[in-house]
Amino acid sequence: MWARGPRTPGGTASRPAGRYSAAMSAADAPVAEALLLAAGRGERLRPLTDHCPKPLLPVRGRPLMEWTLAAMERAGIRRVLINTAWLEHRIVDHFGPHALSDELGALSFSYSTEGRDFGGALETLGGVCRALPRLAPVFWVAAGDVYAPAFHFDPQARERLVGGEDLAHLWLVPNPPQHPGGDFALDGDRVRNDGEPRRTFSTIGLYRRELFGPPWCDIPPGNPQGIRAPLAPLLRRAAAAGRIGGSLWTGEWVDVGTPGRLAALQTGADA
Repeated sequence: MWARGPRTPGGTASRPAGRYSAAMSAADAPVAEALLLAAGRGERLRPLTDHCPKPLLPVRGRPLMEWTLAAMERAGIRRVLINTAWLEHRIVDHFGPHALSDELGALSFSYSTEGRDFGGALETLGGVCRALPRLAPVFWVAAGDVYAPAFHFDPQARERLVGGEDLAHLWLVPNPPQHPGGDFALDGDRVRNDGEPRRTFSTIGLYRRELFGPPWCDIPPGNPQGIRAPLAPLLRRAAAAGRIGGSLWTGEWVDVGTPGRLAALQTGADA
């Protein structure tokens, strides 16, 4: 579930003028404190995603990804980089360079346009490496298609990672029905590949830039060749070396991956 949706050629065929065009000059924007993943096709949510990017699907009165952006803004994050591919002009045109709503008003946005640059999404690791030169030395990553409205992007957690030896800190959640086997074990504050009980990776994490360079990762910063790669193998290597910390998040969390989960979320039923 951590590898974002499949790549679909032609995902950026329609590119109207306006904010999308203006955002193309944003490569020199200040470094971002967070990367929000919004490039996936949302194949399992078709036909809803045929004409709307999954992170923009309305959930309880607002676009899905806005719930995460609002949580970032409450925590004091001010600069967010959003990666895009499928129907990416819709996301750029919706948000532009600065938030327009009162709740998101302190946020500024820049974009990593994988669709324009490479014809499709680069998967999670490829997308992070593409964005890396524009990210802070320690940065948040979250998925735009996950609903966790009360999550706290804790500034103190960031400071602990800055001052420690870990390469990342991941937030795990109790296993949802569609993923009963989990992804990792949480041993105190250590993320392990093996052990019990198993937990599911929430997609929310803090990362040091060092994790995305040698010896852990061989994709060059900026990913100029557009290499497509999932994040899971890299996290497993670092976890095996004891370099990933973790916490358990027990607040509301839904991976909005199917029409059924979306409908349950809208009605407040068990998603």
